[in-house]
Amino acid sequence: MIKKIWLYPNNDDKSIEISNIIKEKLISNGYIIDKNCDLVIAIGGDGTFLRMVKKMNFNSNIYYVGINTGTLGFLQEIKVDEVDCFIKELKNGEFKIEEIGIQETEIETNNKKYNYLTLNEIVIRDKNLKATKLNIKINGDLLERFIGDGILIATSTGSTAYNLSFGGSIVYNTFNSLQITPIAPINTKVYRALRNSVIIPNHKEIIVEPEFDKKDLHISFDGNSYYFDNVKKIKTEIKDKTIKCIRLKHYNFPKKINEKLLTD
Repeated sequence: MIKKIWLYPNNDDKSIEISNIIKEKLISNGYIIDKNCDLVIAIGGDGTFLRMVKKMNFNSNIYYVGINTGTLGFLQEIKVDEVDCFIKELKNGEFKIEEIGIQETEIETNNKKYNYLTLNEIVIRDKNLKATKLNIKINGDLLERFIGDGILIATSTGSTAYNLSFGGSIVYNTFNSLQITPIAPINTKVYRALRNSVIIPNHKEIIVEPEFDKKDLHISFDGNSYYFDNVKKIKTEIKDKTIKCIRLKHYNFPKKINEKLLTD
C-alpha cells in the first residue's frame, strides 16, 4: 500500500508551484510526504523523470510516476488537469502498474571498468566526432562491422526519445528490448553497414568493440555525456532489473503515440 510519497519538481516556477499544490492535496488525502517513500512523483518534463529515477538509484522497490509540466512528456503520464483523478485512483487502487526494463552497461578500458544504468539509451561516438569503426556482436556472434558517425542503443522506453531522430522504430515500452540504431552509417563499395535498426530481446548481450583494439570514445547515458580513453569493450543488456511505473487506468500506448507525435 502506498502511504509515503516524495515530490521531485523541476527547478522552474511552474513546476514548483504545481508541486506545492499537489503536496497540499496529497496531505489532505492522508498521504505522508517523505523522502523514504513508496512512490516518487516527477513534476516537469521527460528530463525531470530521468533525473528522478537516477536520483532514486533506479530503486526497484518503489513506484514512479510523472506529472507533465513540460512539452512532449512521453515519460510524464499525468496531465496537470488530471491530478485530482490521479489521487482518486491512487486512493482506490484503480491504477495500472508497468514494469520497465533497465539497461545495464559496462565500459571496459585498459585500466578500469565502469558500470551505468539507463532508462532511455546510450549513444556511442568517436571522442572527436569522427567516423568510427565498431564491431557489434550479439551474445558473442558478429552482427556487423559498423562504420559511421556512431550507434545508439535504446530501450523500449527510449524508443520514442532520441532514437526517433535517427529513424529508429517505436517499440511498446513493456517489451523490455534493446534497439541498435545506426547514426549516419557509411555505405560504399568499400564499406557496408546496416541502415536500419535491429531490435534485440532482453537477456541478449550486445557487445561493441572498437575495430582497432582500443579507442577514445564519447559515450552518453540518458543524455549525460562522458569521455573514455582506450575503450576495449562495451557490454549492454536488459537483464532482470526493472522499475515500477504507475499508469492511470485509461492509459493506452497507441493513443499516447497518436497524441504525442501526430496530433496538433
